[in-house]
Amino acid sequence: MPNPLQRAQFALAAHQINQLPADTGAEVAFAGRSNAGKSSALNALTGQKGLARTSKTPGRTQQMVVFDLPAAGGDEALRLIDLPGYGYAKVPEELRAHWKHEIDAYLQQRASLRGVVLIADIRHPLKDFDRQMLDFCFASALPCHLLLTKADKLSRNQVAQALAAVRKSFPDGLHATLQAFSTPAGTGVDEARARVVELLHTPRE
Repeated sequence: MPNPLQRAQFALAAHQINQLPADTGAEVAFAGRSNAGKSSALNALTGQKGLARTSKTPGRTQQMVVFDLPAAGGDEALRLIDLPGYGYAKVPEELRAHWKHEIDAYLQQRASLRGVVLIADIRHPLKDFDRQMLDFCFASALPCHLLLTKADKLSRNQVAQALAAVRKSFPDGLHATLQAFSTPAGTGVDEARARVVELLHTPRE
């Protein structure tokens, strides 16, 4: 089956939301802490090893990076938005404050936003940022798909336990789905890709 995300291409990097493309069409945002494997997940989903920058130094994504998805036979503009990695200690406090403001504004104001893919390390409990993102999605009825990455580091039983624990912690009424994911092992790539495509083509309530 062809990969519907494989045509993704870099469009621009924005420091502020007013630098983003026109707020039309549909887009899915990728959010997560700096060391959760967000860039690697984006590369796996698009089938392009170098689309999103990966680095041994977490926190390198310090802008909102826009990837256009040329629509096959459709006129609607489709995009993937890579939000800045959050929580990396070496990022200056001033920049952390800037990105908190910009991410909050983006989530609240962007009409073309169809959903959030939240990326977290399956080996650790959800962090404050992850909880805040889930709470926002719940409050705004914004669909969220949680990718628990680095599943190859755990046994199958440990993965099942981690998924159950996170699912149990969801607030009632949260429009969220979740899955285990591993870029090196290819675990859950097809499932996550299908969910992103579904979100892109599902109108906001």
